[in-house]
Amino acid sequence: MSSEDLGRPRLPSQRIAGYLRSAIRDGEFRPGDRLPSERELAQAHGAARNTAREAIRILAEEGLVDRRHGSGVFVRERRRAFRFGAERYSRRLREETGLSPYRAELAEQGLTPRVDCVSIERRAAPPEVAERLGLPTDEPNVVRRENRYYASDGTTEHPVQVGITFIPWTIAEGTPLATSSVLGKGSLYARFEERGHRITRSREEVSARMPTPEEAQVLQLPSGVPILEVLHTGIDQDGRAFEVTRFVMRADLGALDYDLRVED
Repeated sequence: MSSEDLGRPRLPSQRIAGYLRSAIRDGEFRPGDRLPSERELAQAHGAARNTAREAIRILAEEGLVDRRHGSGVFVRERRRAFRFGAERYSRRLREETGLSPYRAELAEQGLTPRVDCVSIERRAAPPEVAERLGLPTDEPNVVRRENRYYASDGTTEHPVQVGITFIPWTIAEGTPLATSSVLGKGSLYARFEERGHRITRSREEVSARMPTPEEAQVLQLPSGVPILEVLHTGIDQDGRAFEVTRFVMRADLGALDYDLRVED
């Protein structure tokens, strides 16, 4: 319920923010458009410039606008790199494209992907990973691979997500999964299939939260933008979990699109 519904007047900065918010929602200001200056907003609404500045701060905290030093305030672009559900892990897509799920998804959307593998190490599984893989937590029994994912529309490249994959050592030992940032044709899931683990089902636990300072820095998050956290578990033809990946995604650039079959 809004403050107006409760019969309480809003602060002048909130009224200006409300006007701009509605104008953005209704398309009066479109993504990429420059908003009126603080001086123009103050004059139009009979307020002080500090009040207009506070209204802009409110919208920035909500993730609706970007401040660009020396240029003004602009409506934030909303193009998203969608993460598809069942199709992203399909053997057909892997064999047709020879690409990883992320690269194939972005190519289909006309975006250019880039993936950096920043670390590969053997360590003990974190408790939530050990639980899903059926492993103990007191020994170095998984390979942890951390990737950072980027997307470009041809003019600007943005970091989109961070993915940390945990692979049982019994699967990764002696393979590129344990040592190499280059996994070859079909990437990660082709290598799993060579080890006898063909992905046939995926469990994905999705939540939203505000980023940690480190996540905000790595993902270059504007103020007010939350993250989506996806805990993905790959399950093979025998019903066994064989990998867990924690994805941390920018909510303004990433999205989820699942087409799920409803059970009887």
